[in-house]
Amino acid sequence: MPEPSERSEAGELLALIDRYEALLQRSDLIELEVEAGPTMLRLAKHAALRPTAPPVSQAVATPPPSATAAPTDGAHEPESRFHAVVAPLTGIFYTSPSPGAAPYVKEGAHVSAGQVIGLIEAMKLFNEIKSDVSGTVRRLAAESGALVKQKQTLIEVEPS
Repeated sequence: MPEPSERSEAGELLALIDRYEALLQRSDLIELEVEAGPTMLRLAKHAALRPTAPPVSQAVATPPPSATAAPTDGAHEPESRFHAVVAPLTGIFYTSPSPGAAPYVKEGAHVSAGQVIGLIEAMKLFNEIKSDVSGTVRRLAAESGALVKQKQTLIEVEPS
């Protein structure tokens, strides 16, 4: 049988976990991780509500675009009439809210200013990325699950 001090510590730990869980539910956070000495606690909201991060090997295996390589067919050169919606931060880009779900936007679809076009996971937080212009999506420049850099083009929009 546990000693009274061990029961007290366990009770305090459970109370602390309950407080963290309540904090997570009240916030916009999807996941909360706390480390204290040798103890680590990770709480997450229901998995269906968030994308699953790809294995690290996939993210690392995606080669960055070469700065010296010139496109041969011009397909990747942004046309001056298109507006580039760029990544505000570096992280893993997702085109849909969860694996298997419909993407936020598709090529040829209309997008409104302020509409979510994807998610970027950075430091275990998912950030909604919104279009800053209304128009027609002409090109999806970033693949789902790929590492994107700050200011990298995610989609190109023909303003309406």
